[in-house]
Amino acid sequence: MEYKVEITDIFSLTHDVKRITTKKPEGYSFEPGQATEVAINLPGYTDKKRPFTFTSLPDDNHLEFIIKSYRDHNGVTNEIGSLVTGNSLIIGDSWGAISYKGKGTFIAGGAGVTPFISIFRELASKNELTGNKLLFANKTGKDVILESAFQDMLRDNFISVLSRENIEGHEYGHIDMEFLKIHLEGYSQQFYICGPDKMVKNISELLQKMGANTDALVFEK
Repeated sequence: MEYKVEITDIFSLTHDVKRITTKKPEGYSFEPGQATEVAINLPGYTDKKRPFTFTSLPDDNHLEFIIKSYRDHNGVTNEIGSLVTGNSLIIGDSWGAISYKGKGTFIAGGAGVTPFISIFRELASKNELTGNKLLFANKTGKDVILESAFQDMLRDNFISVLSRENIEGHEYGHIDMEFLKIHLEGYSQQFYICGPDKMVKNISELLQKMGANTDALVFEK
C-alpha cells in the first residue's frame, strides 16, 4: 500500500545529511530498525523508490527520516536534498530484518547508523540502553551523524572512528580485527551491523572468525 505524506520540517544535521519530518498516516505502524520504500511526489520521481529507515519512534505522531544526499549522483537522494516543507513523499508499508534482540554491540558505517537511531531512542525511553555499545565509522568528523546525541545516550559506549582524519574525540583507522579485539567485551552477545554491503560482509566474517555466533549477527539481508 502507498501513502502520500507531507513534509512538515527539514533540518540539516551535517553538510550532506538532513532530518526530514512528515505527517503520519492514520494507523501506520513500524518497529524500531525498520524501513520503507520512499519516492518523491514530484514529476519524474514518483516511481523511483529508495529504502530509508524510520528514525522516529513508533508512538510518535509524525514520521522522521535521516537521509544522506549524494550530490555527485543525479538521482533521488540528490533531489531529496532540494525538497522544502510542503513537498510530499510517497511511502510504502514498513519492512526490515533489523530489530532489537538483546544487549550487544552496534556497528555502523556512515548513513548505516540510521536503523539504530530509533532502537536507541526507544531503549533510552525505557531506561534500557545500558549495556549496549555503538562503534561508528566515518571518513571525517563532519560526516558523523548525531554525534552529540550518541554521546549523551551512550557515554563511553559510543566510539567514533574516522578513516581520513585524526582528531581529538575520535579514533583513527578502520573497524578491523585489531579494533574489534580492543573494543569488544567477549563474543557471546548480539551484534548489529549496518553500512555499505562490503563493510557488513567483512565485519560479519571477522566476528564469526573471532567466535561470534552466526545467529547473533543482525543485519539487513
